[in-house]
Amino acid sequence: MTFSERVKNELCRLSVSRKCCAQAEAYGVLLCGNTFSADEIRIVTENDAFAGRLPTLFRKAFRLSFDALPEGADGKKIFRMTDSLKVHSILDVYGRDPGDLAHHINFAVLEEDCCKAAFLRGCFLSGGSVTDPLRSYHLELTTTHLSVGREMKALMWEMNQEPKLGRRKGCAIIYFKQSDRVADFLTAIGAPLSAMELMSTRLEKDLRGSVNRRVNCDAANVDKAVEAAFAHRRAIARLEARGELEKLPDKLREAARLRREHPSETLAQLAERCDPPVSKSAFNHRLRKLLELSREGQSDAAAH
Repeated sequence: MTFSERVKNELCRLSVSRKCCAQAEAYGVLLCGNTFSADEIRIVTENDAFAGRLPTLFRKAFRLSFDALPEGADGKKIFRMTDSLKVHSILDVYGRDPGDLAHHINFAVLEEDCCKAAFLRGCFLSGGSVTDPLRSYHLELTTTHLSVGREMKALMWEMNQEPKLGRRKGCAIIYFKQSDRVADFLTAIGAPLSAMELMSTRLEKDLRGSVNRRVNCDAANVDKAVEAAFAHRRAIARLEARGELEKLPDKLREAARLRREHPSETLAQLAERCDPPVSKSAFNHRLRKLLELSREGQSDAAAH
């Protein structure tokens, strides 16, 4: 079962109690469904929970039933209503003239906050989807009515949601791509458990990414330390081969000896072994001086 299906199943477990909210939810279903005209209402879904909710929703909202049991194949269920009296009575609820060519949202039907949430819930159940948060964060609502898409975006901004609006194959797409926005929307329409799952997944991904970055950083630091240790030992070997090591000041000879005797230790550990102990930066300075001296000798040899 996909994450989108789990969200819709959670939404369908909500009771259909108030008539105003039932009408608002049905409004979202109709505007984001397949067909909503003066001649026919047609809703197609593959979600069993939503298919089970639709007859109850329409009875509560309009005291009407669909023409027959849902038809369909390949897992799709198709609900139809073609009786003109039924269709026109539904249009009347939303104040729409059967002769109107384009749909617009009648905001008078959505005055209460609970009705606005119910409307968006219907939009998601009928024309929405959300990706699995393990992969990415993307929630969208689709409607074939471009004017409805613009008005839906305005409604959501009024509710402190901040979706973007796009178009795909002649449809309006209202969408979110930020995890917190997706979670806020799911909570607002009645799916808080799915919102919590999304945020938990995000936190887990962020933690895993943080650990991986730290491990990679530590590995890189180890590689750098190993390379530096080899460079130090090569420099010491060159100085010794040229007979210069024993002529160096005591502090530099001590640094060379400790670096040779303890090749796997860190600079901080080597600094502690000095007599008397010195700071890490002071010991690092001594090693850099050994590197410089070994290079100077090479340059002089090359010049001759």
